[in-house]
Amino acid sequence: MKGSDVSPSFRLVYAPGVMPGKWVRVWNERLPGVPLTLAQVPAAETGGLLLAGDADAGLVRLPVDRTVLSAIPLYTEQTVVVVPKDHLVTAVDEVSPEDLADEIVLHPLDDVLAWETLPGRPALERPATTADAVELVAAGIGVLVVPLSLARLHHRKDLTHRPLKDAPESGVALAWPEAATTDLVEDFIGIVRGRTVNSTRGRTQPRDSAQEKQKKQDKPRRTADKGAARQQAAGGPAGRGQRRGTGGAPKKKGAGGTPKNPRRGKPRRGS
Repeated sequence: MKGSDVSPSFRLVYAPGVMPGKWVRVWNERLPGVPLTLAQVPAAETGGLLLAGDADAGLVRLPVDRTVLSAIPLYTEQTVVVVPKDHLVTAVDEVSPEDLADEIVLHPLDDVLAWETLPGRPALERPATTADAVELVAAGIGVLVVPLSLARLHHRKDLTHRPLKDAPESGVALAWPEAATTDLVEDFIGIVRGRTVNSTRGRTQPRDSAQEKQKKQDKPRRTADKGAARQQAAGGPAGRGQRRGTGGAPKKKGAGGTPKNPRRGKPRRGS
């Protein structure tokens, strides 16, 4: 199959916890002929997949290598501590690092927070993944500090979370290879930034649906019909020269310009 015969598609990778659904829905509405494929991959692998050409763009966790990747920061997540529901810290609305001084704070190998000094006491071993760390929290082994979206992703009925102040935060960005800024990438940038289809900064032009095309085709016909109706009501070709509401021919005028009365007879003679 020739390259020109291959249908276009857009490949998007995203880190765990990131929710791309709202942007994907807009994409499907604006570019129904270009399928978008999604793949969730570990946060640490997103940059490598982009550089290898295995994805067109990615919703990644910062930081990224800006020398080879272009990135648009989207938002910064709140950091929370995940604990059992009966833990003491659930009595407060917000936790400080000092409140965790006596706690075993689990530090998974896929942690996305850039710690200078992790609060609390370290575990004997680091869990391989955040999911593994959540299981240990449920078993009463320790507590876990993660971005809010990861706490929600790994939610359990027996666990809860509280905001942790004075902790590093995780930023999320849209990233793509700097040397591969394609038209489809520009389209997705416009969607993420909230541009409308008519925005002069966006590349995507409005795609008319079948219903919209039919409306455009019917518009000249409706306009012509309305014009004909107005012309007829004003004494156009269908009723030119007639008085509105009479339905008969105009009255003839006499010599003096006075309209003749067709019902008037001859004057009576005197007796």
